[in-house]
Amino acid sequence: MEILLVGTGQLAEAMIDRFHKNRDRVYLLTGRRECTPVRQRVFEQYDFAYDDDSVKDIFDSIKPDITIFTGAWDSQFDWEKARQESVRYTAGLINLLTVYSMRGKGRFVYLSSQEVFTGSFHQNVLESQDKEPKGFRSMAIAQGEDICANFRQNQGLEIDVLRLDHLYCVPKKGQPTPDPCCAMCLEALKSGKILASSRDVFSMLFVKDAAELACKAITAPKLEQSVYHISSMEEIDGLQLAKLIQETMSVEVVDESVGEYRRLILDGSAFSQEMGQKIFTHYPEGVKRVAQYMKRNRESFIQVEDAGGSRAARMLHGSRILFAALVPYMENIVCFIFFFLLNRLAAGGSFFRQVDLFLLYVLLFAVTMGQRQAVLSSFLASIGYFLLQSRGYSGFAVLMDYSTYVWMAQLFIVGMVVGYIKDQIFTLKEDSREKIAYLEGRLRDIEEINDSNVRMKENFETQLINQKDSLGKIYDITSTLEHQAPEEVLFTAVQVLSQLMDCGGAAIYTVANRSYARLFSSTSKEARSLGNSIEYIAITEMYDELKERRVFINKAMRENLPQMACAVYSEEGMELIFMLWGIPWQRMTMAEANRLAVVGQMVQTAVVRANQYLDALSNQRYVEGTRLLAGNAFFQLTRAFLKARDQGLTECTLLEVPVPGGDCAAAASALSGCVRQSDYMGSIQNGVLYVLLSNTSPENAEFVQERFRTTGYQSCVVTEVAQ
Repeated sequence: MEILLVGTGQLAEAMIDRFHKNRDRVYLLTGRRECTPVRQRVFEQYDFAYDDDSVKDIFDSIKPDITIFTGAWDSQFDWEKARQESVRYTAGLINLLTVYSMRGKGRFVYLSSQEVFTGSFHQNVLESQDKEPKGFRSMAIAQGEDICANFRQNQGLEIDVLRLDHLYCVPKKGQPTPDPCCAMCLEALKSGKILASSRDVFSMLFVKDAAELACKAITAPKLEQSVYHISSMEEIDGLQLAKLIQETMSVEVVDESVGEYRRLILDGSAFSQEMGQKIFTHYPEGVKRVAQYMKRNRESFIQVEDAGGSRAARMLHGSRILFAALVPYMENIVCFIFFFLLNRLAAGGSFFRQVDLFLLYVLLFAVTMGQRQAVLSSFLASIGYFLLQSRGYSGFAVLMDYSTYVWMAQLFIVGMVVGYIKDQIFTLKEDSREKIAYLEGRLRDIEEINDSNVRMKENFETQLINQKDSLGKIYDITSTLEHQAPEEVLFTAVQVLSQLMDCGGAAIYTVANRSYARLFSSTSKEARSLGNSIEYIAITEMYDELKERRVFINKAMRENLPQMACAVYSEEGMELIFMLWGIPWQRMTMAEANRLAVVGQMVQTAVVRANQYLDALSNQRYVEGTRLLAGNAFFQLTRAFLKARDQGLTECTLLEVPVPGGDCAAAASALSGCVRQSDYMGSIQNGVLYVLLSNTSPENAEFVQERFRTTGYQSCVVTEVAQ
């Protein structure tokens, strides 16, 4: 295949090696205007900017089967100047896509990263998750994905996006990469210790594994999705990573596990199921390779003021820096010897008689090295002049000659003036660089503050204009519960709760006694993860808050607990427990807790009324001495359960039990010991008994059917009650 690889860096080089093994022909577009050394295993290299007009000629010449834009992992973008680079990044991508769309053939692959997401995610992030970029770099990467999506939808092109999760690699000398592993190794080299937090959770992917997996997707005949996550999905936190580095570098690890909890891991299960996935470099091996290389080449990564570690290491580093500082003076002395010998050889010639070689020597070092080197070179030139003049005269005569001192004064004046001008120009340039760096830092701070203000402004606009969070809107939604049939209120309430709290899942548990609560309705699989019945007092972290009538917030982000929960009370005590799942970390605040409390209070009246009505159905409207509900009451209750099941709000199974002789009351008495208190029995027609099993799937209903058979009754699963 003809493959056009756009971009440079460690990932690009790993992909070149991978394609070379497949005997594919790789063309490289570097994005640089100046000529660079040609990479090995590249068939042809083009040194043009991505937005250059020559890109069209390159496409016409190559006619690539696959075009790969390394995007987020392209090393030729200098993101220290993120504002300017984001413009260049977007312009280059649009030009590439425009030229690709004009040709209309082949596949275009855009490599993105986890940076398009911010915040904390309790579960691994799926491809369908909405992007939330922050900062110019992440916004440029996310905008690149949107541009690719627009070209794909509007022009029907084959454009795929691959998001790679936290790549790390062995850096080149003096070129540290921004990944967590390299950053910690660099910190260890500079300070001799690593500050790490266990509250920062992520997963990393070694660059060669990323190249292998990405190439597998790129060369696949057809992809089922347009966006894929490529991730090792091997969870690691900052403290664990620091300890792995400590094994190689022998530095101190300082645990700073305080502050905000942040978890960001891309879910690569879709990619793994479709194409298969095998990780060759796991954390112990990959981190060790990075740490060993940076430790071995520490001098290329640190400065003299950064040198960390032992006293011997600092002394060795200082001696090397001192030697490097003395090299210019040694060069000066070597050049003086050369000029001295040249002046001595040319002293008798008529051609060089009018040329002052010592003056040229002083000017050379004054212009290139500055005032200090000018003084040294003037001093050495004066010594050389004295030695040359002493050849024809006595040393005393040379010292008494006033022209000697005039010449020396001239030499020192010219050297010091030129050196001073050189130093001043250098100082002005350095001051300008520092001022620009300072202003750019201030600009980044202002941009971050502005981003925060914009988000707050948008939140307030949403509240004031759309009125989604206003008390009036909440009351308007919750008041609809008053008009629902009692059997349907609890099912509708969980939808209202999920809608008002804008969460990924909600569940309502009814309190059975002082220890246990039963799941009544839920909106997602995650919301049902605690099970159909829980011993809520055993969950002390949550129960301690609920019994004080406070809202529980899962600040520790424990996996087996909801993000937020609150309880609804009546005169008899706790009646219901509301649980919320899938709430981002940044929204788990006191404001959200107060909002949940308000919503809970507004839902409370209708929900408690409905719950009491259902209890009345099971305790009052039954045939005397049995648990058999009256026909109409059972029909209404069954209809509500089946409707909620179809909406995905609960699980239930309806069993039909033929009763020989038609005595349903006797059958209900015989079978009452085989069902739970939360199950219901009723008879709509003579000779047929129906059993409604709440929170029970058809598979689990088989256990109940087996109990019925041991009692002497056969049963089958039905979808509705026959009237």
